[in-house]
Formats: sequence, C-alpha cells, structure tokens
Amino acid sequence: MGGGDGEGIRGHKKITVGVCVMEKKVFSAPMGQILDRLKAFGEFEIIHFGDKVILEEPIERWPICDCLIAFYSSGYPLEKAEAYAALRKPFLVNELDPQHLLHDRRKVYERLEMYGIPVPRYALVNREEPYQELDYFIEEEDYIEVHGNRFWKPFVEKPVDGDNHSIMIYYPSSAGGGMKNLFRKVGNRSSEFHPDVRRVRRDGSYIYEEFMPTGGTDVKVYTVGPEYAHAEARKSPVVDGVVMRNPDGKEVRYPVLLTPNEKQMAREVCMAFRQGVCGFDLLRSDGCSYVCDVNGWSFVKNSHK
Repeated sequence: MGGGDGEGIRGHKKITVGVCVMEKKVFSAPMGQILDRLKAFGEFEIIHFGDKVILEEPIERWPICDCLIAFYSSGYPLEKAEAYAALRKPFLVNELDPQHLLHDRRKVYERLEMYGIPVPRYALVNREEPYQELDYFIEEEDYIEVHGNRFWKPFVEKPVDGDNHSIMIYYPSSAGGGMKNLFRKVGNRSSEFHPDVRRVRRDGSYIYEEFMPTGGTDVKVYTVGPEYAHAEARKSPVVDGVVMRNPDGKEVRYPVLLTPNEKQMAREVCMAFRQGVCGFDLLRSDGCSYVCDVNGWSFVKNSHK
C-alpha cells in the first residue's frame, strides 16, 4: 500500500482536487459527503480554497491543483475563477465560461435549441427599460401575442434573469382568471394564487411559454458526467403551493426512472453546457419530455446514494 498523505494506494502521487466554491456551499451536507467519499477512495487529496482566498487573494497565490471543482453561487467571482483556470489549466469538472449562460434564461433556451433538446414553445419580450411600450406585444383578456405568436392562457411568464425565481402562471377567464406566483420554497409554501391579477408584468424582460400539464409532478435530473443521471420527482408548486414534507421535515421526493430518450437528453444537457455535474428540470407532458430550466452544479438532497 502507498505511504504518506501525498501518495495514493499504488504509491503514485495523489490527484489534488481544488474546491474553489463559496463556503456556504462547501459546508452543505451533500458536499461533505462528496468530498469525504473522494478522500476515502484513497487517490485524491482535497484542497479547500476558502472564501478569503477566493475573494481577496490574487489568482497567482491560489493553490495549484490537478482538478478543479468551481461553480457560481451568489457573490462568487466567476471571471476571477476563469482567469485562474486559464493560468493553471486544471481539469474542470464544470467548465466556467458556460456558467455565464445559466444566469440568462434566454441564453439557456437558445443553447438547448442549438443542441436539439426539446423546450416548451416560447417567445421573448425584451424591454430596454421598464414599462417600455412594444409594438410587437399585444395583450388581450385570454391571450398574449408576441411577434404574431399567440399564447392562450394558461401560459407561463419567467423573468429572463435566471436568478429571479418569481415565475407566474396566468389562467383563462373560463377558469375564473387570476395568476399563480411560483417562488423558491419559503417555509412550507412554494406558490401563491392571486385571483384578481389579470395583466402580465411589464417592468422588465420576460419569457412567455405555453403551460405544460404534467399531472402535478416536476422531475429534477442531476447528471454526473454525460454517462450517468439521477432523477427524482417532487410535487409541483403549481398544484396548491403547499410543500409536502416527510416526518423529519424534508421535502418529499419520489424515485423516477428516466426513459432512454430522457437519458439522451441528460447527456446532451451535460455536454451542451459543459457541466459535469448539472441539475436541470424536466416537464413530462402528453407523452413528451421538455427541458424548462438548467441550473448547473446542484446537489441531490437527503439521498445517501
């Protein structure tokens, strides 16, 4: 067996894995599991950069590593990490340049379409300034029209900013109208219905897409390289906005088997965004599957496997 801490099981030098991620993410339970298991394997040495180094030190003073785990979260200096990767050229689990795309839903959809990955039918409404009047945008009681492309209610409205999770669904007058606002879980709620809201937002740029009926579940997919994907379902926030939790307070997730077609989609999402570890959302509607969101590095919660 190998010797000191720098040596692997066959006496080779260990592969150094740099963790260049905000500490809030590093100290999450799933990340702890990933790094502990890498260490237990015996071939890897983990180097934590830490917030102080990432935010304050010049990249020339950052640790050198063979392999880099680096992904954006709020406050993360992505351009600085890119400069470091260009300087030291480590193997990147998740490439850095494409992570810029993930902050703009327009760019995400454009990249998905470029790779032939199915997305919901959608249209873009781009405003240079809030409340700008657009000649190509028409709103009627039960539909909107964008460049002549008509979307009957129910339709979905998403901010182009990928970090803004306030997504709205507008319902037809035949169903009583109103709007449902979906948002990141707050306590036990994930959506709120507003019966009196009829008109769409005009304070910025939005994507409009047809509402895809899914039977009340969303499928979350997590790739680990292009050859492997884990999937699970959760109750959709569209149902009633009440988060289903099991007795220990964790959100209930259901096991999911991906179809061969969906496994191919997972492979293509992973390669299109060059993110080895990549979470994305699948809508299963009418026997077809569509990708409606790509998140980059994401953790599977409460799953030992």
